Formats: sequence, structure tokens, C-alpha cells
Amino acid sequence: MGDSSGSGSVSVDVERISFAGKEHLVRTRCGSVTVSVYGDEDKPALVTYPDVALNYMSCFQGLLFCPEAASLLLHNFCIYHINPQGHELGAAPIPSDVPVPSVDDLADQVADVLDFFGLGSVMCLGVTAGAYVLTLFATKYRERAIGLMLVSPLCKAPSWSEWIYNKVMLNLLYYYGTRGLVKERLLQRYFSKKVRGSAQYPESDIVQACRSLLDERQGENIWRFLHSINERHDLTDALRKLQCRTLIFVGENSEFREDAIHMITKLDRRYCALVEVHDCGSLVTEEQPHAMLMPMEYFLMGYGLYRPYQLSSSPRSPLSPCCISPELLSPESIGVKLKPIKTRVAVDF
Repeated sequence: MGDSSGSGSVSVDVERISFAGKEHLVRTRCGSVTVSVYGDEDKPALVTYPDVALNYMSCFQGLLFCPEAASLLLHNFCIYHINPQGHELGAAPIPSDVPVPSVDDLADQVADVLDFFGLGSVMCLGVTAGAYVLTLFATKYRERAIGLMLVSPLCKAPSWSEWIYNKVMLNLLYYYGTRGLVKERLLQRYFSKKVRGSAQYPESDIVQACRSLLDERQGENIWRFLHSINERHDLTDALRKLQCRTLIFVGENSEFREDAIHMITKLDRRYCALVEVHDCGSLVTEEQPHAMLMPMEYFLMGYGLYRPYQLSSSPRSPLSPCCISPELLSPESIGVKLKPIKTRVAVDF
């Protein structure tokens, strides 16, 4: 296979929350995963899971480096960033004799991580492939997922065209790693054409940073995660039975937009909402994180969680469904309709 082989410190005025997390190597029934923990572990838990070839730094840094988002999330949650196997910074190639996990194995790993930290019910935040894993986790362990915030999620089995395309990608990853065409294809997966650059526009800083991070990934490790996701099964039937409240973001230019729209039609309409982000690709957390702030804030209000300046109760309060008003979390009260609306980055606070 081809090779393609810290943390900064940012603070929020309100609580001077440090972004220097603690890393844990967690042994699960399907191998070990690295989990980075940020915040006060006495607070409710927010579990994150990134997309293919990304880790928590390259997938959620833009969102968490936004002061308003950090204020909202880190004031109310302890964040547990799960990195897919071999996606953490400086990861060595996973030996070829280690079995490739199925998507069910990946969902079970999430449950094992919760057990390791002694966590019960958690809020989940996932992007694309990571959103699929956390949704599958929520369908298998319904009592342990109190809510889902999903970005450009997958929920159906891959179409024949996607399956064949991913097979080509898998072959390229096997022989060449994340060089050349593979890297460009991954950037197309994440970002809109505008920020990727053209004759009229230079490549944006976020794309350049992601390009650099992809150079550090091990091709064989990405191969494993992409292979698992390419063999995923359809969650449509399970979605109809999902009880937790769900907030879905999708970029207007995301290649996974149809999956997001399909997903919203299968969930209980009383407890879900879809926000379509204008002029954005799949990786909304990096490309337009400000567009996520207001919907997330209204969504979390239903759990009694607020930005610090609005705080009226302790953030240590458990996330209990009994404290949720269905009216508050209806699509209308969140400010969206089942027909996708479009939001823009320019949000005034």
C-alpha cells in the first residue's frame, strides 16, 4: 500500500476553556481507538465522529475555533472526539492481518468508548461517514443516544455508481496512498468548488490546511474506513423507529444532499429538522461553521442548555428527555421547515 503519512490553545472569554485535550487509547471489542477528551468530565457528554480520512482536528476545528460555538458546546458539554482507527495524528499503518471492521463493529466501538468512560446517554455530532456510524449507534443503542446533530449524513446503502467509484478509490489508496487524484477527490468530497479554487478564485486557507493534513494520513488506514463505509447497509427502516431528536445540516453543494433529504423524510417529523447551508460543500463544520450556530443553539435549548450569557441552570444537569418540550424542538420552533431552507455564514449575534 502507499504511504501518505498537539494541539493549539484557544480560550473563550466566558470561561477561558482550554482546547488542550487529553488523549486516551481505548481498547474495544474491534481494536483500539484514540479518543481526545475536552472539557469538564462532570458535564454531559458530546461524542463526535469525523468523515473518511479526517480526524477530530481536521473535521471539527473550524467549528470549535469559532468562539460562539466553543462557548455553547464547551460550556455545556465535555466533548469526546472519537478518531477512526489509524486516523489520529502520527498514526502508524495498521497491519494488513488486522480484520477490517464492519459498520456495525464501528457502532459497537462507540458503545465501548462510552463504557470505558462510564457514560450513559450522550449527544452525538457526526460528519458524513461519521454521521452514519453515530446514527447506526443510535438505532442499536437507543437508550444511549439522547440527540443527534448530523452534518451531510449518509443513511442509505451506496448506489451502484457510488460503490464502483469507491472501489476505484480503494484501489488507488491501496497502491498510491493519498497522493494526486485521491487527495483531489477527497477535497471534492468535503468542500464546495468555490473554496477549492479556480481560475477566478484562489484555493482557500481551509482547503490548503486540509490538503496538508491529508499528506500525513496513512493510505492503508483510510482504505480500511472507506471499505467499511462502502459496505454499509440501509438505515431507512431503523430511522422510522428512532426516538431521539435530530438536527441535520447539509451543504447546498454536497454530493450527499439527497441522503440528507431522504433521511429527514423517514424520521419522526415532530423531532427533526433539516438546515441546508447555502453555497457550501459537505464539510459544513469547516467551510461555514457560523451557519450552524443558531440552529444548534435553538436545538440545545430543548435540553435546557444555553450559551453562557443565557445560562439559567447548571450545565451539569443531565440530558433527560423528560425536560424536552416537543413544541420547542419542532421544525417550526427551530426555525426550519421540512422543505430545506438556506442559511448563510453572515450571522449577527
